[in-house]
Amino acid sequence: MKKVIIAIVILLVITASVTIGIYFYGLTPVSNSSKTTEFVLKNGTGKLDIVNELKEAGLIKSKFSGYIYVILNKNLNLQAGKYELSPNMGIKNILKKINDGEIKEVKNTYKLTFIEGKRITDHAKKIAEATNTSYDEVMATLNDPEYLKTLIAKYWFLTDAILGEGIYYPLEGYLFASTYELYNGSTTKDIISKMLDGTDQILTKYKDEITNSKYSVHEILTMASIVELEGAGSDDRAGVAGVFYNRLKIGESLGSDVTTYYAAKKDFSKDLTQSELNNCSNGYNTRNGCNAGKLPIGPICSASIDSIVATLNPSDHDYLFFVADKNKKTYFTKTNAEHNRKVAELKAAGLWYEYR
Repeated sequence: MKKVIIAIVILLVITASVTIGIYFYGLTPVSNSSKTTEFVLKNGTGKLDIVNELKEAGLIKSKFSGYIYVILNKNLNLQAGKYELSPNMGIKNILKKINDGEIKEVKNTYKLTFIEGKRITDHAKKIAEATNTSYDEVMATLNDPEYLKTLIAKYWFLTDAILGEGIYYPLEGYLFASTYELYNGSTTKDIISKMLDGTDQILTKYKDEITNSKYSVHEILTMASIVELEGAGSDDRAGVAGVFYNRLKIGESLGSDVTTYYAAKKDFSKDLTQSELNNCSNGYNTRNGCNAGKLPIGPICSASIDSIVATLNPSDHDYLFFVADKNKKTYFTKTNAEHNRKVAELKAAGLWYEYR
């Protein structure tokens, strides 16, 4: 019996040694050739699929070693783009280059920047200018039901919630605001896909938190969009998010001016009318008791990473009001009377923050 056990142990040791040897051998370069190959990595390609494509291109020695390497290095963030790679690099150097985003310089591209906190109508104007099409054409694409259904099928975070009754613009809050490199001749749909890919990249990092939340991804992006605008002048977005969650818990309306501005389709340079503040038939308005205990029916702008993270990780407190001064210092209070006193103090001290 002892001899059998010893034999099994020896066999396991030999097997492990051979496997480890094969693994490390597979990490070595395919050859000494420094001849470069253009390798194109598309958005959304999985890590194991990338290994397959590298093997098919003759750039790595072993799929097995590649699989094990990407599994062991979970933090690899392999970025889409065009790369100049050669067989003498080996898996580690190749994946490091892709992780670092050392893409081949492409001269037929341009960069387009979208700003956080802006509405989809603002994004549409930029897309129209970049694609040399009309604003109305861009908006028609953004609101095309059949096109939207194809996007819902493609992206995990898009659901039928964006098609809900009363929603102004289905993709509001879902187009991540950032700077994107685009090919000359990119169409409206190309740019929308690029922005949704940006959203996918951000939200996937927090997919577990989103899945485990009591709120849907649509509700989280809605809250994040409010925090983005209400917290724009604040140094504590998590605290701001906490206030809004507390209001939801006790069945209060959020009392957010920015939701009413959106409901009325006004920018912050114009004053809200009393009828607009009192219009509780609008699913976006949360002032004057409207939609008590509820979020607006959808996002009201493109939220930043900071606002999304704050929404997923709000501060745990019992405040129901907040106000930020012009230096972004935020003051939290529990009652409306305390809130009004704080506002008066800030105005008297010349520290009152106003929307621009």
